[in-house]
Amino acid sequence: MDWRDHIDSDPQVLLGKPRIKGTRISVDLVLRLTGAGWTREEILDSYPHLTDEMVRAVYAYAADAVEAPRPLAA
Repeated sequence: MDWRDHIDSDPQVLLGKPRIKGTRISVDLVLRLTGAGWTREEILDSYPHLTDEMVRAVYAYAADAVEAPRPLAA
């Protein structure tokens, strides 16, 4: 899976935050929902225009974003 097929950024939409293509659903919203305990099924039920592949692309994007080693803030 290439997350680039599903994630983009447009300075005119959501202030340029990464989002699921064709939506106003940001990557960070999906990640925050997951962090709050939502399952992928709950996200898909709440946002029926999303697909399972789109949600998985969010996780792939996040994994790539944190892949480069960086010091954690104290």
